[in-house]
Amino acid sequence: MNTREDYLTYIIKQINTTPYIADDFLKNDNEKFLYRNAFTNIKNNLDDFLGGYRENRLMIMPGLRGTGKSTLLFQAYEYLIEKGIDKNRILYLSLDQLKSFKKSDISNLVDIFVEDIHHRYLATLDEEIFLLVDEAQEDKYWSKTVKAIYDQSKKVFMIFTGSNALDLEINLNSVRRTMFERIYPMNFQEYLYLKYGIADINISSDLIDLFLTGNIENASKKETNLITSASVLKKPLMKEFEYFLLYGGFPLSLNLSEINTHRKIYELIERVVENDVRHYKAYNGNTKQIIFNILSFMATQKPGGLSVNNLSKDIGSSRSNITELLNILEKTHLIFHIKPYGGASKMIRSPSKYYFLSPTLNASINFTLGKHNPNNRDYLGVLAETYVASTFFRLKNTISKPHGIFAPTGKGMADFILTTFEGNRVAVEVGIGNKDKSQVKKSMNKYGCDYGIVISSTTNLIKKDGDVIFLPLTTFSLM
Repeated sequence: MNTREDYLTYIIKQINTTPYIADDFLKNDNEKFLYRNAFTNIKNNLDDFLGGYRENRLMIMPGLRGTGKSTLLFQAYEYLIEKGIDKNRILYLSLDQLKSFKKSDISNLVDIFVEDIHHRYLATLDEEIFLLVDEAQEDKYWSKTVKAIYDQSKKVFMIFTGSNALDLEINLNSVRRTMFERIYPMNFQEYLYLKYGIADINISSDLIDLFLTGNIENASKKETNLITSASVLKKPLMKEFEYFLLYGGFPLSLNLSEINTHRKIYELIERVVENDVRHYKAYNGNTKQIIFNILSFMATQKPGGLSVNNLSKDIGSSRSNITELLNILEKTHLIFHIKPYGGASKMIRSPSKYYFLSPTLNASINFTLGKHNPNNRDYLGVLAETYVASTFFRLKNTISKPHGIFAPTGKGMADFILTTFEGNRVAVEVGIGNKDKSQVKKSMNKYGCDYGIVISSTTNLIKKDGDVIFLPLTTFSLM
C-alpha cells in the first residue's frame, strides 16, 4: 500500500523532471518540433486564463493513439514555462505510468499537490495552477474528479487527453463549459508544414465553400499559392501526396524510415486493440484474433458496403459479435462508417461503407500482411478515397460541414453524397488517374443532386464543366 509520503515523493519527482522530459520529447536532433493546428486553440485558451478569463478552463483532447496528444501536452507545458509560470504550479501526469501505483487516482494526487506543495485547499487557492493529464481513461473515476475540481476552484486550468474518444465525450456531460479539441491524424496541409515548413497555404475555407455552394471562384484564385509554395519540394506535389497517403498520416512518421513507419503504426494498432478495446468488452485471445481478421479484411478490400453476414461466415464469428466489434473499433477511432443514402429502410437494408481514420493505417496493415504495393494505382486510389472520406468525417465532427455524408447505392455510382444545411446535395467521385464525370452524373440524376465534384488527378487546376467541378487531389488535400 502506497502512503501519502510515497505520492508526495512521486509528485515532487514529476515537478522536477518534467522540464527535462518535455525538452527531450519536443526535439529531434536538437531541432524543435513545429506546432500542429490544434496548438493554436490550446495557446489561446491558456492566454485567456492567464488574462483572468475563468470560464474556459477545461480542455478535453480525445483522439486515436499516435496522433500527437502527448506532444501537445508537453508543448502546452513549455509554453507556460516560457510565459513565466513556475514549474511548481504545473503538474503533468501520465496515467499509463501511474499503473505501478496501486489504488492511485487523479483526485488523490491533485489533493496532495495542492495541499502539500501549495499549502492550500482547492477552494482557497490564491494563484493559478495547471493540471496536464495524459491517458485519462486509465482512471475510471477521472470525469468525477474533473467535475469536482472544476466546481471547487476557478484557479485550476486542466487539459485531459485520452484515446477512448467516446468515454471522454459522454462522461463530461455534467461539466458545462468543456472545450473539446479532437485530435485527428495529420492532414496533408499539416504534413507539408511539419515536414517542410510550408505554411503560407490558406485555402481550406474556400474549398469548404466550394463543396457547400459549388462556387469555385475563391478557391481557384488561391490555388496558385499552392503551386508556388510547393515549388520548394524536390518532387511533383502529386508524388508527395501519394507518399503522404502511404506513410505520412501520423506525426511519428516524420522522422522515421518508410519501413519503421509502418512497423510503428502497426504497433500502435496493436496497442489500440489490446488496451483500448478492454474498456468496452471482455477481452481474450480469440477476441484479438477476430478484430485483426476484421481489420485485415477491411485493409485488403476496396471500400464498399461491408456485409456483416459475409464477414461473419468468413471469420467464423457470430453476426452480433462482428457488429459489436465494429462498433467498438469505431469508438477507439481506428475506423468509421458512412451510411447508405436514402430513408430509414434503405439504411437498414443496405450495408454501410467502412473506412480507416487515416489511409496510413490501411497501408501499414497491408505492409504487415505483405500486400503493400505503392506503385499500384488501384491501391493508391483506395488510399485516396479513404483520405477524402476521413476529411469529410473530420470536418463534419469539428465544424458540422458537411451536414451529412452518405454512400450512394447501386452499380456505377459516385463514392459519396454530401448534404448541406442549406439543402444542397452533392455527388462526389474520387480516384487517382483520369476520371470522367459519368459516375457523378449518374448519381446526380438518381438523387437529384445540385452539382457534382470529381476529385482526381484528371486536371492540375480546378475547372467547371457545366454542373460538374473537377478538383485536383492535391488541391482537395488542403481542406
